[in-house]
Amino acid sequence: MKIVIAPDSFKESMTAMEAADAIAKGFSDVFPEAEIIRVPIADGGEGTVTALVDATGGRMIKAAVSGPLGKPVQAFYGLSGDGSTAFIEMAAASGLHLVPEKSRNPLYTSTRGTGELILKALDQGVSRIILGLGGSATNDAGAGMAQAVGVKLIDRFGNEIKEGGASLGDAVEIDCTNIDKRLAGITIEAACDVNNPMVGERGASAVFGPQKGANTDMVRMLDKNLSYFADLIKKELGKDIKYVPGTGAAGGLAGGLIAFLSAQLMPGVEMVLKTIGLEEHLRDASLVVTGEGKVDGQTAFGKAPAGVAALAKKYHLPVIAVAGQVNGNNDVLRKNGFDAVFSIIPGVIPLEEALENASSYTYHTARNIAEVLKINWK
Repeated sequence: MKIVIAPDSFKESMTAMEAADAIAKGFSDVFPEAEIIRVPIADGGEGTVTALVDATGGRMIKAAVSGPLGKPVQAFYGLSGDGSTAFIEMAAASGLHLVPEKSRNPLYTSTRGTGELILKALDQGVSRIILGLGGSATNDAGAGMAQAVGVKLIDRFGNEIKEGGASLGDAVEIDCTNIDKRLAGITIEAACDVNNPMVGERGASAVFGPQKGANTDMVRMLDKNLSYFADLIKKELGKDIKYVPGTGAAGGLAGGLIAFLSAQLMPGVEMVLKTIGLEEHLRDASLVVTGEGKVDGQTAFGKAPAGVAALAKKYHLPVIAVAGQVNGNNDVLRKNGFDAVFSIIPGVIPLEEALENASSYTYHTARNIAEVLKINWK
């Protein structure tokens, strides 16, 4: 018997690997002879670097870079076990969590630190960079990132424009002469799980700006500036990114990555599952167990466990999900590849207790599931 265990992280309580370890222990205690494969997963957002590092036998590297407001922050990136691929979460350098709530203002926040992480990854000699786009504090279309890697965004006075979305309208020229030459030989893939264009009613500013601190007037200004900057990119670089699905991700960083670094946008779950080689483990498996902190009707649409379930059903495998919280009608989940869903929480308990004991609760839930399966498989 081969059991593939592929959970996402349980936010604030367990990494994907910690969740996989707890589930694996529960099953191995009941099926000691089973082959149990742990494959931590992610969807391109928080936890992606850790999951990919764990899955490839790589390592985490700390790096001091510019934060969203220009002050130094301690960020990180990952390196695959073979050293060929770097894993970056833009939020590690340019994330909303790095800006105090009272200071959140996407007019001034910058993606420069993300560009600095890209440069540090290049120093490792990688040939491929996977960049997760999620949790950004920014709305600068990747201008700061571009400046960090050597692009000059010049205003009418011949000076570099200032940081942040408020200054995009000041640029009149884009000079890529001094962009880091190493980027020419690098494959960059951006994990993107939204299809919002850069501008408009569904654009980066209108949809995501308010959660980053933008009021109505600021949203209007940011959207106008993104539109202007996209037109400048089309004029100067010949790349039309304004209405391309996904370019609104991370405050337009996705569009900037296409424009300046010729990056490819890919669904986050699809990219992660391909990179970690999950399908190879599924070909001869008997059972798949996945999960995340919260499972509900939305899980079936683009979340990491849904990607696992879809791939498992290609091989007609039963799929069980465990979660800290299970909400809503499970019919949607069953129609999308999940055969059963279980909450790990033993009863009505304080949130702090649930988070503190998540690993233990997950182990006991997994063991109970295994005991039931053992009865059926006798």
